[in-house]
Amino acid sequence: MRFILLFLSFAISADLSENIDKHKEKYDKLALDMWELAEMGYLETESSKLMQDVLKEAGFTIESGVAGIPTAFIAEYSQGGPVIGILAEYDALPGLSQNNTPYRESVGGDAGHACGHHLFGAASTHAAVALRYWLERTNTPGTIRLYGTPAEEGGSGKVYIARDGYFEDVDIVLHWHPDDNNRVGFGTSNGNRSARFTFSGISSHAAGSPQNGRSALDGVEAMNMMVNMMREHMDEEARIHYIITKGGLAPNVVPDVAEAYYYVRHPSPDGVRVLFERVVKAANGAAEGTETTMSYEIMHGNYPVMANEVLSRLADQELNKLGGASLSYTNEEQEFAEELYQTLVNPDAQIGDQTTIQPMVYVQGKGSTDVGDVSWMVPTTGVRIATWVPGTSAHSWQAVAAGGTSIGTNGSHLAAKALANTALKLYENPELIDAAWKEHKMNVGDHEYSSLLGDRKPPLDYRK
Repeated sequence: MRFILLFLSFAISADLSENIDKHKEKYDKLALDMWELAEMGYLETESSKLMQDVLKEAGFTIESGVAGIPTAFIAEYSQGGPVIGILAEYDALPGLSQNNTPYRESVGGDAGHACGHHLFGAASTHAAVALRYWLERTNTPGTIRLYGTPAEEGGSGKVYIARDGYFEDVDIVLHWHPDDNNRVGFGTSNGNRSARFTFSGISSHAAGSPQNGRSALDGVEAMNMMVNMMREHMDEEARIHYIITKGGLAPNVVPDVAEAYYYVRHPSPDGVRVLFERVVKAANGAAEGTETTMSYEIMHGNYPVMANEVLSRLADQELNKLGGASLSYTNEEQEFAEELYQTLVNPDAQIGDQTTIQPMVYVQGKGSTDVGDVSWMVPTTGVRIATWVPGTSAHSWQAVAAGGTSIGTNGSHLAAKALANTALKLYENPELIDAAWKEHKMNVGDHEYSSLLGDRKPPLDYRK
């Protein structure tokens, strides 16, 4: 009997994968259309519509403009049963315009998909649609819900959606992300909060009447100096980065307005809050010492990812069943990869590694993601799939280039299967959902969620 059940399980998974194979060309086009659009956070109007149109065609009900964000949406197909959410991203990064060539070549736009979110959105949509037809065909009780989440890059789109209660009735959340290797994203990340610190002073002629001026730039520089000294006295896992976004217009004019943009990261939400307050104290001290005034605006904030071992082991099992053989390069892809590989700085992987599945190990990531807030509300796991040439860094022109080729779309195809097969096992084995929730409640403990964004509204005009 056990052999028969195992055979049926593999047969059902194979049926789902074959359905995904059948429609590969359609979703490759969806991904590459979004790659061409390369719309930045909160401005993904056309990309969001492309995905919604595909989901509407497949019979999903669509709720657009969720959480007050015009490009956010939720698509659902329901036959009762457990609710499994799949996350989808589709925002690009500024300043990374790049053609799909193995050498640096701008296409003249303002942005590029250097984190592969066009692939993320297309593959998540593909998985959701395949699961919708599988639920109907097998008459399995279950609900599949795709979350269209804008502005992951510095915009914390998911945080607004989570904060407004859109995950409260979800049983499990799955996601994936483009990378240069294949593995389950088991582990955590840094939480973060960002803010723009604006100093206001008094303008005057820097040579003729400097005594009448009070430099806002002095305020920014004094703040930066104090924060840099603070690095010696903070947790070593923490990170602080900044840029000066406004520093004046001419050297002979005392700047009356200057601005620094800060990111503060820490492995715990409370650690983020404490470290951020220390940065605010430095800003206040800088204003006091330079006789300027200071104000700040929180721009975004993310919780660290809450790992779930039950779900991660299931996703790892399904990813290993699929394997990475489908990511072997054709002659044309190999030639592209070899030329691009020569442009990488100290690559930590070799061409060919894209066909292997890395072992599941717990990782303390240094970066941040708005998936973190979702993972504190609902048991969550995700996979990383090789859509870039091995050794490629995220947020690079090389990532944009590969993401606009079959190297990228082939990886997204594997991601769609990994998501769909993991969800299938959860529908078939609801006891896994119970086990994931038991672990989740133990991990969260008595922590009461409070967004690191506070009560701010989505910054819909911050790119204008």
